[in-house]
Amino acid sequence: MYLLYDLILLISAFFLIPFYLIRGLRHGKVRRGIRERLGFFLPDRLALLRGRKVFWIHAVSVGETRAAISLLKGLRKTYPDAALVLSNVTETGHAIALGIKEVDLCLFFPFDLSLVVRKVLRQVRPDLIIIVETEIWPNFVRISHEAGIPILLVNGRISDRSFPRYQLAKPLLQPLLQRFSAFCMQTDLDAERIRLMGAPEERVEVTRNLKFDMQTSAPDRTAIDTLKDLYRIPSGTTVWVAGSTHAGEEEIIIEVYRHLVAEGENLILILVPRHPERCRAVGDMLTTCGLPYVLRSEIESSRNPLRAGEVLLGDTLGEMLKFYAAADVVFVGGSLANIGGHNILEACLLKKPVLFGPHMHNFKEISRLVAEVRGGIGVADDKELLGTLRELIGNPQMRCTMGEAGFDLLQRNSGATAHTLAVISRVLR
Repeated sequence: MYLLYDLILLISAFFLIPFYLIRGLRHGKVRRGIRERLGFFLPDRLALLRGRKVFWIHAVSVGETRAAISLLKGLRKTYPDAALVLSNVTETGHAIALGIKEVDLCLFFPFDLSLVVRKVLRQVRPDLIIIVETEIWPNFVRISHEAGIPILLVNGRISDRSFPRYQLAKPLLQPLLQRFSAFCMQTDLDAERIRLMGAPEERVEVTRNLKFDMQTSAPDRTAIDTLKDLYRIPSGTTVWVAGSTHAGEEEIIIEVYRHLVAEGENLILILVPRHPERCRAVGDMLTTCGLPYVLRSEIESSRNPLRAGEVLLGDTLGEMLKFYAAADVVFVGGSLANIGGHNILEACLLKKPVLFGPHMHNFKEISRLVAEVRGGIGVADDKELLGTLRELIGNPQMRCTMGEAGFDLLQRNSGATAHTLAVISRVLR
């Protein structure tokens, strides 16, 4: 079975490598990204790992990387002498990883070919592998287990959409799940689902969601004013941030924004596509709709303040929390388009009222809890988005109350990091 899997991957590589090369050209990371995925590292890049215990944490992209931050902080505090290696698949996830000071080394995750995986494991020599959420690569799991390296799944979740597919693949998944030392799942439902997929019952625990343990300081008025100055937003202007948006959503957001400005609202939109490489297409869309825009990467060189009806288009990486901090109202994308949603707790962390669409199946429990405490509001379509924004713009007290409610929810549900660290300690013993 694994030989067939390797053959399929080899054939796929003829298409995947050109794809990564083209995408890497856009981000200026072609050589190291492709080299690392094939197990070739620059001289002395791994030297700092020698003579230390190595914990390898894998987080596929942005959401998983941000979710892992509290755990990385806990690992650094609990195991100060260990080397923490954080790997990603996407360039955007890698960019976030590079900004986490607790991490000793950021790598791109290897292609899951047997030869490549063995080569990378020989070089990194991890003492423990921690996989965030549900990123199960067959050769990586199998070969790590054969090498005697304990593997943990943390912050595990099985979405409504993925579970039927996993069930169909149970004959293939079950042997892989038997190789894990522990499963730290977000909810009782996630725990039940992974047991049904073949995970040993005694290794499955509910440790809750690491995203509730995110840490940052809610900005005070001075900090918010400083950010607004940076983004050329005049004092007294209401700021709507639409973050992590996808194709099919920007059209709705732009039309809603045009309606609000036409009604006389003193409102500025900060629009942040989930994938920065889409900014050119989104910029063309704004121009077609008659909305002037400025790229975030160019705003500091602009002397003119933004005005109602203009758009600040986010084309940079790692600034989402800053955008949210400057906001009066936040909409989180991937939810009007049928993507599955993105993390709305980042807005709650900064005490901002948060809006989201009906497609939140990747964050089903989180969106339910946030809506339940009125820290956020789900909107079904463009009409509900327009009406809810209109209400929030005209009601600062409502915005403040929602922000506080979302923040309180985070505080009440924290604790996943400590529980997960206890499982890790037990596995290491």
